[in-house]
Amino acid sequence: MADDETTPPGTPADSTDGLTRKERRTQGQGSKTWWWILGAVAALVVAVGIAAAVTAGHKATKAAPTTTTPPPVPTAPPPPCPLTGTPAPGGVVPGRPALAVKIGNYSGDRPSAGLNQADVVFEEPVEGAYTRLVAVFQCHGADLVGDMRSARQPDAGILAQLSNPLFFHAGGIQPVIDLLGLVPVQDKNVLGGGFGAVVTNPPGRSAPYDTFMATGPGWALAGTDVTPPAPIFTYSAGLPPQVAIGSGQSIHIPFSTDADVTWTWNPKTGTYLRSYATGPDLLLNGVQTGTSNVVAMTVETSVGSWVENSQGGREIQVNAVGTGPVVVLRNGAAISGTWTRSDLTQPAALTDTSGQPIALAPGGTWVELVPQGVAVDVSAAAPAPTAPSTTAPARPTTTKPATSGGGKTRY
Repeated sequence: MADDETTPPGTPADSTDGLTRKERRTQGQGSKTWWWILGAVAALVVAVGIAAAVTAGHKATKAAPTTTTPPPVPTAPPPPCPLTGTPAPGGVVPGRPALAVKIGNYSGDRPSAGLNQADVVFEEPVEGAYTRLVAVFQCHGADLVGDMRSARQPDAGILAQLSNPLFFHAGGIQPVIDLLGLVPVQDKNVLGGGFGAVVTNPPGRSAPYDTFMATGPGWALAGTDVTPPAPIFTYSAGLPPQVAIGSGQSIHIPFSTDADVTWTWNPKTGTYLRSYATGPDLLLNGVQTGTSNVVAMTVETSVGSWVENSQGGREIQVNAVGTGPVVVLRNGAAISGTWTRSDLTQPAALTDTSGQPIALAPGGTWVELVPQGVAVDVSAAAPAPTAPSTTAPARPTTTKPATSGGGKTRY
């Protein structure tokens, strides 16, 4: 039977749509084709989706920001103490004024106490060719300072530059007390009463050499004053390049036979140690007096009309303004120059022979107010020994070599 024959009547139809076998076969093949097409399209869609996802992943990876660790922020150095140039204890300058104490320096006053804890110590000439001291504290205090003695005329010029300091002393003649009222200072005369929490009398001492104090209770009398003083010196860690190392091994200042002072550089302690003609200047605790800097200022002095004692000794007056020679000893070296001061409320400017400021070593300082006419001798360190020469000595000449005065320089 041909393929295009119709189904005879009475024969069961292969389908209910009346199609011929050829038509039905053609229809079946078409359905398979569509399934293949749909499958291919689906596979293409999946492939495109995967490719898009991979591409997006690559783009996301490339776009991811890189993370960098920022460098550490450098820590600022602690602020320096205003009167020493050393780092403030605990990183904070104490909120308090300078505290000055008048200390005796007769042989009967010694041994003293608290001098090595002071930021600055001033040594001043007084009647009879003796000296007295003004010890100044700010960043550090001391449990025992003294012995305290009476005020003198040079104190006004010392205190006026310290930004209204507390000043503890054991009395003074009325002209000196009146003078202190003319300069910015918080006057604390311990003989006036009300200082029981401040003053102490250690055993083994007798009047007038037994009046001592502690700085802690002294600062408690400052009230609301929490302002530190302004600096009075500049500081540097190292020596200027033009300064000869070893040029300031020692300095000798003969104020008098009772106060014949020598400071000697000690490289082991990195300080100058103080001695008198009779031996080391030992403090009450047995430690020798020492400091990082010695500033010797030659000042103009005169004998005033004020009578200071029952022997008729008259006040030595120091002219604290003007100009004069200065020599600074630090780190075993000596720097000479000039001090200049035009106002009592401002510190003296120290400049070297080339006019550049003289910087001190960070640490404590002793200021020696040396009367004109008192010689200041600075000695250099002895030269290091050299190996003996193997060459023949030079023939002598008739020219005399220059002498260095035994390595001493007089100012």
